[in-house]
Amino acid sequence: MTALIEAEGLAKSFGRLRAVDGITLRVARGEVLGFLGPNGAGKSTTMRLITGFLEPDAGRARIAGFDVQDSPREARKRLGYLPEGAPLYAEMTPKGLLGFVAELKGLRGDAIAKSVGVAVERTGLGPVLEQTIETLSKGYKRRVGIAQAILNDPEVLIMDEPTDGLDPNQKHQVRQLIAEMAREKAIIVSTHILEEVEAVCTRAVVINKGRIVADGTAEDLMRRVPYHGAVAVRVAADKADAVKGALAAVSGVGSVETVSAADGHLLLRAVPRNGAGIVTDVASAIRQQALVVEEVFVERGKLDDVFRQITSSDLDNRNA
Repeated sequence: MTALIEAEGLAKSFGRLRAVDGITLRVARGEVLGFLGPNGAGKSTTMRLITGFLEPDAGRARIAGFDVQDSPREARKRLGYLPEGAPLYAEMTPKGLLGFVAELKGLRGDAIAKSVGVAVERTGLGPVLEQTIETLSKGYKRRVGIAQAILNDPEVLIMDEPTDGLDPNQKHQVRQLIAEMAREKAIIVSTHILEEVEAVCTRAVVINKGRIVADGTAEDLMRRVPYHGAVAVRVAADKADAVKGALAAVSGVGSVETVSAADGHLLLRAVPRNGAGIVTDVASAIRQQALVVEEVFVERGKLDDVFRQITSSDLDNRNA
């Protein structure tokens, strides 16, 4: 696939703070990259470097093949950018702002009305088009920011917290919009909402202290959690010992843990050894020994746990 976003060895310092420390990544057409990291990890700075709004101390960035420093006009023609906070002219209306931005992006005549109309429809701004932006809710202001980013139907979209301030219905609409646009674009979504990565992203990159510490699909990252693929079994407390023994005897089970106990019931977890698939063998053992259990299900890793594991271990390693 053609890489529409390329970053090579990007670095940026502010005084003694090394905000971005050698970021290299490529995003192809059709990819939605979730860009994750704790506060202060360097996400927003990296996005400003990729878009050309900050000059790097080292490294290069290209949008659709155009270097953002050497050919900024050509790069920005192909770029839609939603910055953190989406700064807007508070005294303007959404209609006036979008028309103004369309002109800045080089659109003229009927093309302005057409592009504004499409952006308004996609972001649901119709009811507030004539209100001043300063009177809008945070959610509507965010939608104005998204609308200006997609005005010229760019090949590349870079969005910093696109669903910030939106209610659950609005978040769903924005995620649908991103999924629809992704077919023909390369998109980076910076977010702290991990469910967003599972919902819309084809790949995730985690950064910490200005460096990439993980890169893969959401499923790849969740496999890093030790209990990913474990089999959980809920059982009455007086049956627990028999079930534990049966689970421990299953080939491929590395350990059996008690996860919780409440109201005379235990939740047991059979953890696979070396990532083995154990659910079929566990179910067979329960059936063959006629064990009485109330629930059996396969656990998946949670991105929250992966995120904490990756960023905390990376921090610990650096401190060491």
